[in-house]
Amino acid sequence: MTTKPLRTFSGVPWEKRVGYCRALRTGDRIVVTGTAPVAEDGSVFAPGDAYAQARRCLEIIEQALADLGADLSHVVRTRMFVTDIDRWDEFGRAHAEAFRDHPPATTMVEIQRLIDPAMLIEIEAEAVAQARE
Repeated sequence: MTTKPLRTFSGVPWEKRVGYCRALRTGDRIVVTGTAPVAEDGSVFAPGDAYAQARRCLEIIEQALADLGADLSHVVRTRMFVTDIDRWDEFGRAHAEAFRDHPPATTMVEIQRLIDPAMLIEIEAEAVAQARE
């Protein structure tokens, strides 16, 4: 029996334009796409603030997981793409706060830039959570 993947969308304009969803669940596995620090109004959240941008990315990831029946404790892997690795401690502090009691495997990599120059970080996540009944 094949299970159709479940998808959730956050409504940012790039989802439709590029053709992707915020997160996809198939069975026990949930994959959250690269999540940038986007404010409710679609602008860049907290320009220049590495910690706040990382927190915002993690809030969006947390909502996507909740939409698919999971939470941050189910995350087994994160990838942080940052535009200034010298600010690793600010990004890392937000990550550590979110995953204090259930740290996943993670990677932080410096990249040249993101889709908007005011964005300092983008985070991907993978989770494993028992399928809903």
